[in-house]
Amino acid sequence: MSTNREPRRITVAASQMACDWDIDANIARAERLARKAAEQGANIILLQELFETPYFCIEQDPKHFALATTPEENRAIRHFRPIAKELNAVIPISFFERANRAFFNTTAIIDADGEVMGFYRKSHIPNGPGYQEKHYFNPGDTGFKVWNTRHGRIGLGICWDQWFPETARSMALMGAELLLFPTAIGTEPPPAPPYDSRDHWQRTQQGHAAANVMPLVASNRIGVERSTQDPEGNWLRFYGSSFIADHSGAKVAEAPEDQEAVVTATFDLAEIRAYRESWGIYRDRRPDLYQPILTLDGGPR
Repeated sequence: MSTNREPRRITVAASQMACDWDIDANIARAERLARKAAEQGANIILLQELFETPYFCIEQDPKHFALATTPEENRAIRHFRPIAKELNAVIPISFFERANRAFFNTTAIIDADGEVMGFYRKSHIPNGPGYQEKHYFNPGDTGFKVWNTRHGRIGLGICWDQWFPETARSMALMGAELLLFPTAIGTEPPPAPPYDSRDHWQRTQQGHAAANVMPLVASNRIGVERSTQDPEGNWLRFYGSSFIADHSGAKVAEAPEDQEAVVTATFDLAEIRAYRESWGIYRDRRPDLYQPILTLDGGPR
C-alpha cells in the first residue's frame, strides 16, 4: 500500500539461548546475541524470559527466592544499560523482582539511551506441572503498559500473558505499534503424556498480530532443564522457535527449535499504520457489548 507518510523503518530482533546456573555466563551469552542482533541492524532487541538462570519455576523450592533482586541490585539491568546506549537499541530485560515482601516476574524497559523507562509486572501467573509460577510470583500490579521508545511505541507482555487476547488488544488500544513477548515455554514435563504446544503457541500470537494489525516479536529459550529436586523425573524441553510475525500475522522470521539463534525483520511503521487504519477494526469496535469479558463467568456484573 503506497502512502504519503514519511517512512519509519525499524528492525526488530528475537534471540534464544540455553541457560545454566552461572548468572554471569548467561548475561554474557545474552550480550553476545544482542550484539549479533545489532550487527544485523536491530534497534529493538528482545531477550527471553528470566534468562539470568534456568527456569527455576519448574519446581517449588524456597531456596529460589534468593534469586530475586530489586531493580537497582539486578546484574542484568546494570549490565545492559550501557550496552543499550552503545548499540542505540531498546533492550527489555526480564528479571525476578523483589519488592519488600512481594515478588514479581518483571521486565525493565531500557531505552536506546540506556535509561530505564519503567517496569511491567507479569499479569497472568500460571500454575501447573513444570510451571509452578504461583509459588514464586505475586500477580502483577502495574497493569498493561506501553512505552514510547526512541525506535517506536512498544507494548510488552510476559509469557503466559500471550495466551490472553485481552493483553494484546489492551496494549494496541493504548497506542502500541509493536507487541513483544519474552517467553519460557516447552513440552509438558513427565509423567504427563508427551505434548508439544509449539504450533499452538505460535498460532495464538500470530492471531494477536493479525487481529491488532501490528507486528509481534516472541523470544523463547532452548534446551532441556531439570528440577534440582528430581532431575530425572521432572524436566522440560524448551522448544525455541522464537519468531517475528508481521501485521497480517504471517511469520517473517523464525528460529530453530534447538539452536541458539538471532532472527530479525524490518518494518515500516508508517506504512503499517496506514494499512491498519484502512481496515477500520478500531473504528468499528463495540466496547458497550463487551461486558462479559469483565467477569469471570461471562454473566452480568
